[in-house]
Amino acid sequence: MFQPFHRFIEVGRVAVLNDGADKGKIAAIVDVIDQNRVLLDGPCTGVTRQAYRIKNLHLTPLVTKFPFSARTKVVRAAWETDGISKKWEESSWAKRMAMKEKRKALTDFDRFKLMKAKAARNKILAKAVNIKKKNMSKAGKL
Repeated sequence: MFQPFHRFIEVGRVAVLNDGADKGKIAAIVDVIDQNRVLLDGPCTGVTRQAYRIKNLHLTPLVTKFPFSARTKVVRAAWETDGISKKWEESSWAKRMAMKEKRKALTDFDRFKLMKAKAARNKILAKAVNIKKKNMSKAGKL
């Protein structure tokens, strides 16, 4: 049977925190407290073990395996054996978040330099395209 949804709230599911002091960090679900809250632990990302609202989580496709209500030491061991931190850093989601943070930290002068660099790149690109068009039209292929 076809299942349209694949990311379930389960023990070992890695999630991105979307609220509070640890916003933007990832942690693993250790236990489900009730229908609104889960117990999270992020031993390798600096997220302390805490109850967290499910509404403030974004579930990732990453999952690690450990028993429910496992201690931080067990969660850390599973996290490191599965290489969750490395997999997260390689994901496009993490790269996009890092890019947003980098853009947010730009100064006025940095934004100006970026604008000038983009203009120079576009000028080079337009020149190359025009040369190619000219050659194609001379050859009668355009």
